[in-house]
Amino acid sequence: MQTKVKTGNITIVLNKPKYPGNVGSVARCAKNMGIENIFVVGNRDLAIEEVKQMSTHFAAGSVDRIQHFDCLDEALANFQYVAGATSRRGSGRGPVVSPREMAERLIDISQNNNIALLFGPEDMGLSNEDVRLCHLLVTIPTSKNLKSINLSHAVMILCYEIFTAHGEPLEVFTPRLADSAELEGMYEQMKALLLKIGFLNTENPDYWMMHIRRFLSRTNLLSKEVKIMRGICRQMDWYMRNKKT
Repeated sequence: MQTKVKTGNITIVLNKPKYPGNVGSVARCAKNMGIENIFVVGNRDLAIEEVKQMSTHFAAGSVDRIQHFDCLDEALANFQYVAGATSRRGSGRGPVVSPREMAERLIDISQNNNIALLFGPEDMGLSNEDVRLCHLLVTIPTSKNLKSINLSHAVMILCYEIFTAHGEPLEVFTPRLADSAELEGMYEQMKALLLKIGFLNTENPDYWMMHIRRFLSRTNLLSKEVKIMRGICRQMDWYMRNKKT
């Protein structure tokens, strides 16, 4: 029996959406593809009637269950894997994959982990600060004549690839990964230690930390592995404070 993405473990996270109609359309598109969990970050004043009008009665349940958060860190805290959608590319953002490759990767990960599909505001997309929270970046190929894609259309494309993706039966599966809150705690601890020993440039430490984040995100760290890394950082910090001069 072929394995498919576990859509019940997928959540659409909309960071600072500007238009209630887009949120409603996102709810309908996601529902079409079997995804019903939606988080909205930073905009609690969306006109709910317009949201429901665009979602239609078919996705009314998804709209009623939308969870609201004031900041992105809080919204992503309990997710073990974050895939961010972006049209902006560059060395500062790292490598990106296609929607199909993203979906194939999620087959295994989704079996035992909660996954966020992260989308930025309609006008700006994900910022560099948002991107640092992502394990994976995905870009939708478009014509050079028109690269901009409506938010709900982008959600539909990614959700369609997830819905149709399938793989062979899994002989080895990915266990529970460290969630975003655990990872952010580790990265903050590493940053403080690396600044203390002079490894990071004090003028722009976050730029160099981005490379460390990318390196470690390729390993899909488990929760217990994050605890080990934090223990190493604590021991190194203790040694530095207590070593004989």
